[in-house]
Amino acid sequence: MFIAGNFISALANILDIVLEFFTWVIIARAILSWVSPDPYNPIVQFLNKVTEPVLYPIRRIMGSYNIGIDLSPMIAILMIIFLKRFLVGTLFGIAQRLG
Repeated sequence: MFIAGNFISALANILDIVLEFFTWVIIARAILSWVSPDPYNPIVQFLNKVTEPVLYPIRRIMGSYNIGIDLSPMIAILMIIFLKRFLVGTLFGIAQRLG
């Protein structure tokens, strides 16, 4: 059980790092949306390709409220915080019980 505990703990650490990185990518995209970035810039293209699969469904579910502010990055970040607290915390708890 010691090996399984270490594996789950390592998995939780990696998931935590990936979710933290994705949070910063979403923040970078939101900040870039305040200016008019060059759509052909490779960094802008990367940010759009990585975040659009998450942000588009949120925009579609929220509908078009036409308030002038895109709230999908904030909702995505709240979802990531939930995943970090619930899923990563649960995985760490399981790892401690197995270790």
